[in-house]
Amino acid sequence: MRLGIDLVAVDELDRLLRRGWFVRYVFAAEELAQAETLGDSRRREYLAGRFAAKEAVLKVLGTGLFEGVAPRDIALLRRSGGAPHVTLRGSAAQAARSASITHVTVSVTHKRDLVAVVAAGW
Repeated sequence: MRLGIDLVAVDELDRLLRRGWFVRYVFAAEELAQAETLGDSRRREYLAGRFAAKEAVLKVLGTGLFEGVAPRDIALLRRSGGAPHVTLRGSAAQAARSASITHVTVSVTHKRDLVAVVAAGW
């Protein structure tokens, strides 16, 4: 089993979220579609949570941001009951296979302007 953790202050991403290349590189299409349905404050919190989840999952995969796995290949979606669900595609799926990781799960928590994520892979 491998663990990854990340902590993000919501306002850390404000500048980057104004850059189209960053948004397209980091977020999966489904995440962006969901974000568009939210108000500004909730949208910032939602995207910060997704970013933190991707960072935590990258640690589980044994790599970092800009090190061969496109973050948009890690999609954090929601199950019908609201629980987060990780989907690995493309470069992320390949990294998981290389690391002998067949399952990845995350836990996300929000408190004020902070988002913390713990990811586990096995």
